[in-house]
Amino acid sequence: MKYVDEYRDRDLARSLGSHLHRLVRRPVRIMEVCGTHTMAIFRHGLRSLLPPEIRLVSGPGCPVCVTPAGVIDAFVELAGREGVIIATFGDMIRVPGSNGSLATARAGGADIRIVYSPMDALQLAARQPEQEVVFLSVGFETTTPTIAATILEAQRTGIGNFSVFAANKVMPPPLEVLMQDPELQVDGLLCPGHVSSIIGADAYTFLARDHGLACAVAGFEPADILQAIIALVRQVQAGEPVVENCYPRVVTASGNARAGEIVRAVFKPVASEWRGLGVIAGSGLALRSRYERFDAATRLSVTVAPSREPAGCRCGRILKGTCRPVDCPLFGSRCTPAAPVGPCMVSSEGTCAAWYRYGGLAREK
Repeated sequence: MKYVDEYRDRDLARSLGSHLHRLVRRPVRIMEVCGTHTMAIFRHGLRSLLPPEIRLVSGPGCPVCVTPAGVIDAFVELAGREGVIIATFGDMIRVPGSNGSLATARAGGADIRIVYSPMDALQLAARQPEQEVVFLSVGFETTTPTIAATILEAQRTGIGNFSVFAANKVMPPPLEVLMQDPELQVDGLLCPGHVSSIIGADAYTFLARDHGLACAVAGFEPADILQAIIALVRQVQAGEPVVENCYPRVVTASGNARAGEIVRAVFKPVASEWRGLGVIAGSGLALRSRYERFDAATRLSVTVAPSREPAGCRCGRILKGTCRPVDCPLFGSRCTPAAPVGPCMVSSEGTCAAWYRYGGLAREK
């Protein structure tokens, strides 16, 4: 396991950890929404620096994990069609659906390419005009602007064999749903730095105002995360919940105006299903009518069937923060990174993957 003392800011991190021990006077339960935060916390061994009064709970901030099984099944079915090339980020390849994964489809002969940006998929379409190239668009606000820009470029250049399977989601609506769940009791929220760079810190104001939830926007270095936890503890103990921007070098109050304009021009908000949370109004994005020709689901008549969770898998409850990976009967036995049953074990931002890789089981008993 990698601990903080292997990193450049180890002395600062230790100092912040010691400050937390002196500061905390009551139990404080904090949810880190972002899967990148979850991985960073485990990778840097930050839990070892926290006083026992502070409990961290992982939330639904992994876009791959919250994509329902029915959508994964649609991806796999589409990959099996003649004349279709699937372009996707690498995280999606091994995510299991009801009838296998994209990896099993590729092993069966499907043409599936890993790309590093949606623009790579558009360039692939330009090079192979006889094939239909479909980009699997899964992500939160961080990646959506680049997808919108790619669609605008496809329209400008007239590339006709490119389409997008839009499964994008936005973060504020599920947070509203989570905070209304009586089973979830949290005092503070560690807000995602990269999503916040697009939507701005003010996007979380309703959580402090309406739910009395302390909020802190955090970066991803050990000191960033610990400073945000300190801010949350101070808010909770003072009984003064606000949204505190602890990542001002990247995040502003209002976010990236140009990115927001591009997204609003191309996409419209729609209801969307989240694994573990159900259908949430306004939490998904669909292409506006003027860009419908780039909508793979419409263009290729793709049907998304109702989702079916794998028997025994508690990924949905883990995403809600009401269950730990160790509470799942499949964790570490039938479900491992080499043979994942649910997406939380296979995604690079998945909670189960973090626990398994960095020994969360041993530290959380």
